[in-house]
Amino acid sequence: MSFVVRGARTAPVSTSTRHAHGSGRRLLGRGVLAVALATALGGFAGGMPAPSQAAAGARVDIPYEEFTLPNGLRVIVHTDRKAPIVAVNIWYHVGSKDEPAGRSGFAHLFEHLMFNGSENHRGEYFEPFELVGATDMNGTTNSDRTNYFQNVPTTALDMALWMESDRMGHLLGAIDQKVLDEQRGVVQNEKRQGENQPYGQVWEKLGRALYPKGHPYHHSTIGSMNDLNAASLEDVKTWFRTWYGPNNAVLVLAGDIDVATAKAKVAKYFGDIPAGPTMAQPAVDVARRPADTREVMQDKVPQARIYRAWNVSQIGTRDLDQLQVLSQVLGGSASSRLDKRLVHGDKLADSVSTGAYGSQLGSNFLVMVNVKEGVDVARVEAIIDEELDRLVQEGPTAAELAQAKTVSRAGFIRGIERIGGFGGKADALAECAVYEGDPGCFRESLANVAATTGADVQAVGRTWLGEGSHTLVVEPGERSPLAEEPAETPAPFATPAVDPKYRTSGDGVDRSAGVPMPTEFPSLKFPELQRAELKNGTRVILAERHDIPVVQFSYEFGGGYKADAGGKLGASSFAMSMLDEGAGDYDALTFRDRAESLGANLGASASLDGGSAYLSALKENVEPSLELFATMLRAPRFDAAEIERVKASWIAGIKQEKASPNSAALRVLPPLLYGADHPYGIPFSGSGTEASIASLGRDDLTAYHQAWVRPEGATLIVVGDTTLKQIVPVLDRHLGDWSGAGDAPSVPEVAEVARPAKAKVFLIDQPGAVQANIFAGELMPPTGSDGETLLQMANEVIGGSFVARLNMNLREDKHWSYGARTVLTNALGQRPWLALAPVQIDKTAEALAEMQREISEYVSGKAPPTPAEIDRIKANESRSLPGAYETAGSVMGTIGGIVRYDRPDDYIVRRNAEIQAMTPAQVAEAAKAIDPAGLTWVVVGDLGKIEAPIRALGLGDVQVLDADGTPRK
Repeated sequence: MSFVVRGARTAPVSTSTRHAHGSGRRLLGRGVLAVALATALGGFAGGMPAPSQAAAGARVDIPYEEFTLPNGLRVIVHTDRKAPIVAVNIWYHVGSKDEPAGRSGFAHLFEHLMFNGSENHRGEYFEPFELVGATDMNGTTNSDRTNYFQNVPTTALDMALWMESDRMGHLLGAIDQKVLDEQRGVVQNEKRQGENQPYGQVWEKLGRALYPKGHPYHHSTIGSMNDLNAASLEDVKTWFRTWYGPNNAVLVLAGDIDVATAKAKVAKYFGDIPAGPTMAQPAVDVARRPADTREVMQDKVPQARIYRAWNVSQIGTRDLDQLQVLSQVLGGSASSRLDKRLVHGDKLADSVSTGAYGSQLGSNFLVMVNVKEGVDVARVEAIIDEELDRLVQEGPTAAELAQAKTVSRAGFIRGIERIGGFGGKADALAECAVYEGDPGCFRESLANVAATTGADVQAVGRTWLGEGSHTLVVEPGERSPLAEEPAETPAPFATPAVDPKYRTSGDGVDRSAGVPMPTEFPSLKFPELQRAELKNGTRVILAERHDIPVVQFSYEFGGGYKADAGGKLGASSFAMSMLDEGAGDYDALTFRDRAESLGANLGASASLDGGSAYLSALKENVEPSLELFATMLRAPRFDAAEIERVKASWIAGIKQEKASPNSAALRVLPPLLYGADHPYGIPFSGSGTEASIASLGRDDLTAYHQAWVRPEGATLIVVGDTTLKQIVPVLDRHLGDWSGAGDAPSVPEVAEVARPAKAKVFLIDQPGAVQANIFAGELMPPTGSDGETLLQMANEVIGGSFVARLNMNLREDKHWSYGARTVLTNALGQRPWLALAPVQIDKTAEALAEMQREISEYVSGKAPPTPAEIDRIKANESRSLPGAYETAGSVMGTIGGIVRYDRPDDYIVRRNAEIQAMTPAQVAEAAKAIDPAGLTWVVVGDLGKIEAPIRALGLGDVQVLDADGTPRK
């Protein structure tokens, strides 16, 4: 379903190859430390800390208890009573490393099959979870393990355990040839979707190059098309029968739960499931490479990209933890050595990233550089060598070393706010238990990082980052199909014997009665919104959250993309993004150094109707972090050299948008919906055009800043570990005397646009594409209009969730797509409603016709919303609320909506009451706001394969556009 990597987290729904930036095996190091580094390094960073700061502040931890059932199921329990929810996270210690030749992709295919219902619950696995309001629900597969997770209301824990135990002990009777064929098709479309992206072939190529044939990591997690096609029903059942027993699994329960309750419930639902064979884990095989190798490939990409990778020490080693420190110093932040040299100094690259990606049998250290257009790739490669050699020979400075440690600790603190989901506390405990046998292994990782010396960094670099690298350079050019390696005939499968020490316990439960659904649910406890006003006229809204020692701030301003109207597109986004590129006495690099030294994340951005500046500060460093934040807001430098540097990278980013099928469509769609002269008729990213960004000067940025980044009429949202009494004086010290210059500008008018009288179809050519990306758009009334909630619910029926109609049709029924959905975005003016689906290229016209049919029959009343659909939506909307506000970020997002759209403080409660009162007839009436006959369609794909069939549909006038939205002559 989704993939997770160390150094990056992805949103559902996706899967597997090998590294960050591609679908792949879960390249995690040690548990929550990976989350810590991912969180911290992914933010706005920099730092010159005092060496003692890395160890400063209160100790944070994930306390746990554990027990093991007689059948071998290991259970870990962490109690966290902050919300009435429990995270259920189960890890099976089987992944693509365990697949024999000729059976690649089995582990990932089985992850999908296990979402298709079980013997005692026929139907979609998601259905009962939607009825109880589960959040953070998904599954992932990587080389080393498969996991499933969900957060459920405390009263729904029995239901979740029943479901997880039913697919562990009672699955095979629910898998038939139809189910196998369906999910095989979904997986193959997932594979196409990944490879269809720019640079999308890289991870398959790297795996083949870094690991010799026969190594468990040589093949990708998602497998080959040939092996997937060859998988028989009996092969699949044997695979499950052998490896998915309780003795090959770890179950973590975290949240509103204690160990006594856990013991009783887990024994009840899992105790009678017999153990399976014990998985014999492969021996560690780092696959040290004797020599450097290099490969060049072409792809339809706007700029060259360098990937340099080494095979390094396996997960659970001190060396891997120390390589994380080396990575941070070398390329882990905007003030790292490679960034200083390549991005800021010589200006040869647009971006740099590095990471140590840990796995069970051996890990990878990766350097990735986006090379500026026209720059000699060899020159950049030579600088990578120079900077790495210098770091290894001379070691990091004391400031660099302390800075890396501060990043680690700050990221750890932020990462453990969540109990479940990707990288939450349950994930960290499970990972440690599966890979190292110790659920608390993250403690050793953090201690290793804290104890790392400069000499350690030098030694680990000499040990692992010498000869043996593989460099893959992707150059702009024509893409060649990625040939699969020859298929192999799998050897007969020999099932090992079950260890006699395992036994079942208890009588289990009567599963004939079906899923035990709860009858009571916890209610939402949204934090009280407290208010104050600063001396500068800014309104302050505080929501206290004392779960972790972090305070978050979001300063909400006017302006936004619509302020670009009549001027230079992208100016708003560009100006806001430049606020942290130097301010006051800090240039761009020293600003980031200071932020990182404090463990602070800060920056600014624009959106359609406004802008915002944010700060996430450790409680221990709130005062100095706010001082830096205030400097960023009040005195951005807008240095000419930094403007030119960021402009070049920004323009490269626009070219990247145009090369990706999704973002290419989302660039051209708004002008088609609103008109090119409308304030909203701009690329949805807000990035502007190459020409508009190239024309920006310092005066444009200072003008935007003066007009829109001002305290009068602004709102500062604060969420976290503080009180009004504590925080307002600090805010006034640093911001109280700030005032805007001149009169505040008037809010740009957003004119209403008439809908088109008939449908139009626009095509964008992507030669060689193996998928087509279909979009349909239409304008709806503004956010806050009468009937808004009913329109949202109408959207839920047709495409707003996994079990909504479009996804069930195109993915689950026809398996032409990895996922189809609809979205209703927010805007103060008319807002867009979008339907979107990536589909296999040979089913483009058929999929487009199905989307048109589904929407038409729904809106016309031929297939109105059913009572069951409305009951499901009502239940999910209400019962998911306690879990939806687990984090400070989710609370802040809701308060941001209250501010931006002038909603009442109890908006969430009122909205839920409105949803609970709605009827199918009301939703059916609301759905009529969609006009199937007036949709604007944009399809990105290989015109040689899709144009003629689409024209034959007769949906409307068909026109071919280039990536800028200009009609092709």
